[in-house]
Amino acid sequence: MTLGSLFSFPDPVNEKAARTVAAGVVLMCAAAILARQPWLLVVVAAGFWARVLTGPTLSPLGRLATSVVAPTLGRPKYVPGPPKRFAQGIGTAFSTAAVLTWFGAGAHAPALVLTGVLAGAALLEAALGLCLGCKIFGLLMRAGLVPQSVCEACSDLSLRRRDLVGDAAHT
Repeated sequence: MTLGSLFSFPDPVNEKAARTVAAGVVLMCAAAILARQPWLLVVVAAGFWARVLTGPTLSPLGRLATSVVAPTLGRPKYVPGPPKRFAQGIGTAFSTAAVLTWFGAGAHAPALVLTGVLAGAALLEAALGLCLGCKIFGLLMRAGLVPQSVCEACSDLSLRRRDLVGDAAHT
């Protein structure tokens, strides 16, 4: 494995794996909040850092989701990777802010609020397939703040349709 391939993110992404990761994030955030286990905030943040930098490669939760759980959920459903990486970046920001707020500032209540917001967003992804980060990414593309070249499949639905048709032909 080269350094370049290590620090890459899958494109496309199996949405079933992404939703599985989101479910794991919900469980860890809920445990951190309900059991007042701040060390879990560090685990959540480390997982987001691993996924945003390397996709599932260095993330135990990402590996479990892509290699074990998602394959049992039937045929993959592929979605563009760049919005998912952006969403992982937002999760990285929120989880890192929660860790810094808890351990750095000693402000436990705000850290738990940040963790609750993160859990809520992850729950929407896990339960409904609604990726708030992906929606924000789309808004940023429409506003011209993210170039169309970052995610051609996001801006050209015919590319996504061709990918889906191609996937169906290979199964």
